Amino acid sequence: MIAVATQMYASDPKYKKYVQQVEKCLNSFDNVHEWADCIAFLKQLLKTFQSYMQFKEIPRKLIVAKRLAQCLNPALPTGVHQRALDVYIHILAVLGPEGLKRDLALWSSGLFPFFEYAATSVKPTLLNIYDTHYLPLLSGLRPVMKSFILALLPGLEEETGEFFEKVVSLLDRLSGTVSLSFFFQNIWLVMLTTPSARGTSLNYLARRLPPLNGEEDITSIVGRDIGLMIRAFAAALEDENLLVRRSALDILLQTMRVDSPAIRKAHKDDRAILMRAATGVVLRRDLSLNRRLYTWLLGPEEKSDHQIEYLKQNALDLLSSTLRNEMMSPSGDYAESRPFKIFISLLDKWEIGASLTEVLAYDAFKSIKRLTDSPAEGAEDLTMTASTLYEAVEPQIIWKYLLSSVFTEITGDGTQYKAILLVRFILEKFSQDDEVQTIHLPIIFAAIVDLLDLQIHNQSSKAASQTVRETLGLLEEMLKRIPSVGLTQRPESTRSVEATRLVQRPYVFACSFFQISKVEDTADPDGSFNIPLASSFEGLVSLSSKCAEMLPDPANNTAVLREVLTGSLVLMDKLVGRLTPQISVSVAWDPVQWLSVLLESLEHESARFTTVDRVITLAVALDKSRNLEPRLIIDERPSIYKMVKKLLQYLRPEYAAYHVRAVNLIWSLEASTKRSHVESILAQSMTSPESRNVHEAYEAFGVLWRLTEDNLLPGFRFKVPMMIVLDTLKSEDPGLRRIGETWMRCSLKSYLRVLDPILYELMDPSILRTHSITKVNGRELQGFRYERPFDQRYINHLLDVLLSIIRFGGQGFAKTARTSPVRRSHHSGLVQRVEAGGLPDPDASYLDVLVEILLRLLQSEPKDTWAPSMQPLNAVIQSTAVELLQVIVARGDVDMVSVEGVEAVVVGKLYFSIHTSRLDLQNKLLHLLHSLISVSTSVIESARQTADSPVDSGTGHVPESTTRYPVNPLLIETLVDGISNRTNRPVLQHWLDFILMAVPQFQPALQAVVAPLNDCLCRQTLSTLGDLLRASSPRQDYVDDVSTSVTDAELIMLLNGLERMVLLSLAHTMEASSAEEETSNAEKVTESSGLLGYVSNVFSSDTTQNNAEQLTARSPGYRSLDEGIRVLYSMWAALIWTYTKPSLSTDESLAMIFNRTRQRCRRVLEHLFRVHSAEVFESIVECWSRQLPISAHSPEAAFELVDVLLSSAQNAVHMICESISCRISGVSEKSKGRAINPNLTDAMLFRFLEQYLQRLEGPLALQVWNRYLQLVKEIVGSTRDFKPQTFPALRCLGVLADKITQTTAMEDRRIRKELQDNYGKLLDSCVIFVGRSADGGSWIRRTTKESLVSNGRDSPLPRSDTKDEKPDGNTTSSALDTPKPASAELIAQIGSYVASFALPNLRKFLVDNDKVASACANVVYYIVNPAMRSKTRPLDVDNTVISIIQDMTRIPAALKAWKNPVIDLLNDNRLFNCLPEDAEKWLTIIRVLFDSDKTAFPELLGKVAGAPSANIFTNREYEMLLRSLNVRRLSYVLFTGDKNHFLTLLPTIQEKLVDILRNVTAPIVQSEVFLCIRVLLCRLSPHNLTSFWPVLLTELYRIFEQVMTTIPSDGSEELQLVLAACKCLDLLLTLQTEEFQIHQWMFITDTVDAVYRPDDWFPEAMMDQLAEIAGSLPIAVRFVLLLVTSQKLTDLQDSQRSITSPTHISTFSDKRSMRRPMLNSLRQIDSIRDLVPFFSNVSIASYESMYASGGNIDCDAVEKGILDDMFDGR
Repeated sequence: MIAVATQMYASDPKYKKYVQQVEKCLNSFDNVHEWADCIAFLKQLLKTFQSYMQFKEIPRKLIVAKRLAQCLNPALPTGVHQRALDVYIHILAVLGPEGLKRDLALWSSGLFPFFEYAATSVKPTLLNIYDTHYLPLLSGLRPVMKSFILALLPGLEEETGEFFEKVVSLLDRLSGTVSLSFFFQNIWLVMLTTPSARGTSLNYLARRLPPLNGEEDITSIVGRDIGLMIRAFAAALEDENLLVRRSALDILLQTMRVDSPAIRKAHKDDRAILMRAATGVVLRRDLSLNRRLYTWLLGPEEKSDHQIEYLKQNALDLLSSTLRNEMMSPSGDYAESRPFKIFISLLDKWEIGASLTEVLAYDAFKSIKRLTDSPAEGAEDLTMTASTLYEAVEPQIIWKYLLSSVFTEITGDGTQYKAILLVRFILEKFSQDDEVQTIHLPIIFAAIVDLLDLQIHNQSSKAASQTVRETLGLLEEMLKRIPSVGLTQRPESTRSVEATRLVQRPYVFACSFFQISKVEDTADPDGSFNIPLASSFEGLVSLSSKCAEMLPDPANNTAVLREVLTGSLVLMDKLVGRLTPQISVSVAWDPVQWLSVLLESLEHESARFTTVDRVITLAVALDKSRNLEPRLIIDERPSIYKMVKKLLQYLRPEYAAYHVRAVNLIWSLEASTKRSHVESILAQSMTSPESRNVHEAYEAFGVLWRLTEDNLLPGFRFKVPMMIVLDTLKSEDPGLRRIGETWMRCSLKSYLRVLDPILYELMDPSILRTHSITKVNGRELQGFRYERPFDQRYINHLLDVLLSIIRFGGQGFAKTARTSPVRRSHHSGLVQRVEAGGLPDPDASYLDVLVEILLRLLQSEPKDTWAPSMQPLNAVIQSTAVELLQVIVARGDVDMVSVEGVEAVVVGKLYFSIHTSRLDLQNKLLHLLHSLISVSTSVIESARQTADSPVDSGTGHVPESTTRYPVNPLLIETLVDGISNRTNRPVLQHWLDFILMAVPQFQPALQAVVAPLNDCLCRQTLSTLGDLLRASSPRQDYVDDVSTSVTDAELIMLLNGLERMVLLSLAHTMEASSAEEETSNAEKVTESSGLLGYVSNVFSSDTTQNNAEQLTARSPGYRSLDEGIRVLYSMWAALIWTYTKPSLSTDESLAMIFNRTRQRCRRVLEHLFRVHSAEVFESIVECWSRQLPISAHSPEAAFELVDVLLSSAQNAVHMICESISCRISGVSEKSKGRAINPNLTDAMLFRFLEQYLQRLEGPLALQVWNRYLQLVKEIVGSTRDFKPQTFPALRCLGVLADKITQTTAMEDRRIRKELQDNYGKLLDSCVIFVGRSADGGSWIRRTTKESLVSNGRDSPLPRSDTKDEKPDGNTTSSALDTPKPASAELIAQIGSYVASFALPNLRKFLVDNDKVASACANVVYYIVNPAMRSKTRPLDVDNTVISIIQDMTRIPAALKAWKNPVIDLLNDNRLFNCLPEDAEKWLTIIRVLFDSDKTAFPELLGKVAGAPSANIFTNREYEMLLRSLNVRRLSYVLFTGDKNHFLTLLPTIQEKLVDILRNVTAPIVQSEVFLCIRVLLCRLSPHNLTSFWPVLLTELYRIFEQVMTTIPSDGSEELQLVLAACKCLDLLLTLQTEEFQIHQWMFITDTVDAVYRPDDWFPEAMMDQLAEIAGSLPIAVRFVLLLVTSQKLTDLQDSQRSITSPTHISTFSDKRSMRRPMLNSLRQIDSIRDLVPFFSNVSIASYESMYASGGNIDCDAVEKGILDDMFDGR
């Protein structure tokens, strides 16, 4: 009918004139420039309409509607609005209800949004239009219902407002046009999607929503979807506005109480959503909100008990489950601490808090532990909240549930201990108040001990369970927090009478105290349990006894069982430690029985040291304690025997890690006994015939002796075992003798320890002698006479022992005895006897005293009367005394021939012994060998001196054969094998001693053995170090004991040997190279008169580098030094001791070994460094650069070592610079004679220097500045050509400059200028190098002549080409003379450095803007431009180059340099062929460009608005393509900005876009305008686009109406425009801005009809109509098209499925589902059918996403969609 009327009008000439008049009038709108013009336009338009009243149709209604909507812009004055409304009134009157219903979308788009902004004078007119023209449409308003409600709601803001009643009345009548449920459902939707309308919606609901508290069906009121209503209220309760929250709570109280059917019948997820939103109000800390929430949760009653009853019946389950779920699986929308904060706030209302705590407290702390164990952001906030919660909850309640759970786990199967860990977590994390510490924890502690005891006695296998182990750990933590007073008396309990309080066992008492039901039925035993300390101690005694009994049974898990036993002993120890004279207790236990059980368990092989340690420590502590009855007494031989015997086993070599602790325990036992049990047990173990392994007893005593301090007087306390050891030195049993000698070497510690008791006995006053003069052959001799007999055998025995000691001790003994005064002895009795002995010198040394005693013995004879009986033994005594004196004083001579013969045999025998693993002979043989060589060399030396005396020492020579020591051919191999054979390890010390003494002493006789020994010692040191590191690696002490025999003594011995060998090889090298080498067979051995003097100098560290002048990298001495430094460096880096947590029994021993060895290692390095500073330094740098595996885990070690060796940073930098210099410029005078490390390049040195400089503080950097600058100037020179050193030098200079610029030094003009010049030169050189390398892929160098001319020189540049002079293998990096292809890696490194360091610091270093600009220009010219040249994808540039440009954007002076390349890039027509990922990297650069360059944006807009070409030959299609590219460029530039970044330019942009929409009809250009609008929607706040809505809506309406009228054919270019419009609409629906919501009904069904369609439903929204039209099209014949379409449809359905439907929403998912555009993945369509899934689903998808997302938009997906469309590669 409408169509017929339109056809009739079309043929009417008057109507044609009418249309022309209207068009003319509309065209005049283009000339409107101010509001007065608008009024004239509207008057003219109205006049035109009034002139043709006969036509009931409005021509050009789309444009008319757009212009009228524009005239209702809030920015225009009221007069314009009034005129526009007059025109509306006329149009609506002309159209009538049917016409309005038909074109509802056109006229409503202006009228609906206007009411909110309308002035008071205009509002009545507008309300009248709604009333007169809209309400009569009745059910025709159904599609527009939500928008109409949105339009009217602003009128309900103030109840006192003059339009309030009128608007309420309109809404009431509006609700009458549809069902009440449909009306309310639209209000729910408004509340859900439009925050600004929530307050007014609630105002209306407060008046009109009936109470929903009855039992009747409520679907007729609120609709079928109660979830929608609940979500609407939840949104209001979470609103930022306090008044909105308050109103929402009021409505909940008024119409929807917590016990109402509306809530009860809702889905459980929906109920949780409402409860979560409602409880969230407490976080606002507003009393009015809290009061309403409490009333809602507790019901209307006033009495507390009724309120609590109401809460438990109706709300508690929902409240607790909601909070629990949020605690257990926090939502990404809120902070993790939110539910806990709500819980804390709810505790303020005790009626809620008490009930809630009971059901939620335990779970809350469980969640806190879980969240703390895997912390996310905001962990600090969670920790503080948790602490507050713990303080807020009643301790009685929380500990009740914690204890109950712990009881359950203890009585369970032994595998569960989560609750135990939770309690431990609470104890460790939260501070406990006095009540918890003094009342709750003592009860809990005693109860847990009691229950453990019960459980293990009922089922002993539980002792080895994980639960028990964790429980003991918990008890230990708990005990730390219980004050002693809490353990002395059980607290009073209100729940049990006094009598039972005292007799209930701890477990039962705890159950009654905390009101826990008992898990274990028990009968209370007799006795009083009033003191928790006593009852706990008894429980632990019982528990430890049981564990000890079970330990030998292999069926048990012994590792866990040991841990449990140890844990119980630790607790007992700590309880005993609490006892004081004020706190003493009586305990029901049998100490003797308990100790015997524990000691029996120690005798079993399953015992481990950790357990032994604990048992003995506790036994000693119990023995000391006087406050425990009955006491434990350990001063009994059987008990002490068992303990000492066990400890002695742990003094074996393989238990080196436990030695220190075991020794301390033995002394603690010794201190605990009054009798000498320990001494007799030691002696018994060393002499007992049953003891098959006597040597183990000796070794054990040796360890005890060595680790005992002198002030404990071991020589007197353990005299018997000491004498047994000393006896072995002269034993005939070679095995026993070897053991004794080894003991002396390894364990003696000091000769004074054994000398003290022996001298004390020798000076026994009972030996009475008097002076006498004896005549012999007429001569009188002074002497002594014995006045009475004494025990001569004993004295002789002591002398024998002393002889063996002195023979054994040699020089070491002599030195000690000579330098130690007797009066400093720790034993006062000895000092008194010496003083009484009448020695002349009061400061006499031990040697003086000993010689005096020996002389007296030698001189003493028995009286004649006693001679027959005393003389035989006296002769023996004197004989021994002579031997002693001879050992001390004399040296012997042997002829040379015999020496050589014996030596050959000795060496052969030694070699035999080594390889047959015979150890016993080796020591004696080595002594003999030493003496033999000593005799040989002394003979040779005297021969040499005789030969040299007649002539000048510088020229005199004798045949070498007579003055050279003949080295036995087998000697070197023997020595090396002696050290390195594993079987020889027990006598290693003898060998090392021999080497350290013999080799240096007999030089140059033994020079040939130095190098092989050096290698061998290096290998052995590294091997021993490896063993030590394995022993200190992480392990499980409870599983097995640590086995290692490495000691500090062994390592120090090896280090001593290594040091001596290196120095010897160096000394020999110097001597060898200073003398003229003779061409004899033995080239290696050289002679020089000053050799021995020089060697001694080396050892006394007096030498400096003056003698080191001829050391070269080829000399064996240098190789020895280098190898030695590697070993020492490995040791230095590896032996850094860090204490472990918890501390282990091995720590004391290992720490001692690590620290002592490292200290010795340091001294060796210092010594070598003093001798050869440069070589040692270079070797250290080489080790650092190699990252040797053994030292790789401590990269700081090298720098720490440099600081140790060098007194200042200046010296260190100077040495590095010197090393670099001599590699760059070859051998100079300065570096002559020093060995240059062939493996070390200048690149490594630069790398080390860079890292060293990074560690310096500012002031130190300043000290080294001048020296480093000197090196830089050397490198820079007069040419700017790139050298291999340029880039490393630049890096180091950058590090140094970075430090210096942070000090005041930059105020010094000289420093500033030097930095500017040199940094600039180096940087330019590197940059130019990169640029040249980029040309043609390789660096084609100019000829030498050209370089010289360009440098302004005529003569060639002098170069020190000293290749021939350098030692072989010395890889110096001289300047490049030949063109070489540039290393791609080096170019990448330079680029990366420029981007990451040089440019960010450029202004700081170069200061001067001109210099900065010049440097940046070079970077752009040489690096940026080549990288960006001729790319098919212009944005696909290397990341480094992008970083460089980004850095330059932060430098104002660099704008000129980087602007042009970026503008060229932007203007490249291939720009949008690039990938979105590449485009993203350029966003900031382009934004800064348009911010900095004020001409750039106008230029871009000029291109966008460019007029069509007047040239008739121009290709129109190509012109449109360029136009569309320019619009897309504008979109990209706008996309680079932040929110509202380009707001000031919005009017101009809008003008250009409107201009294109009006004048350019090409779909390709218009599609780009829609893309630009999408960017504007994302980049501008919605309210800034108000004036743009009429244009946008009109365009969308026009395009979709056109599609409905004329379907575009397949493959038509119109399809892209339709897709662009759909994508724009898709984005608007995703963003759901408040401004658009009032219009969206035109395009989609935005009411519940989208989901629940009425029976007589007909699609009104454009998308629904398009779905019907496009869906009914015939299917395309082409099969390919079908396939494409089905594929796209699948994609679209997939993307739609990602939006969750309202039936499957997880309330507590990790991340709530978010709204994202449906068409994101669709790039191109070939048929309108491709959009059918979108048309069909968009309404329901929009409704469901709004329902599910809670207003969350996936902004990343939105932006990705835009960027993907922009850079689609087409």
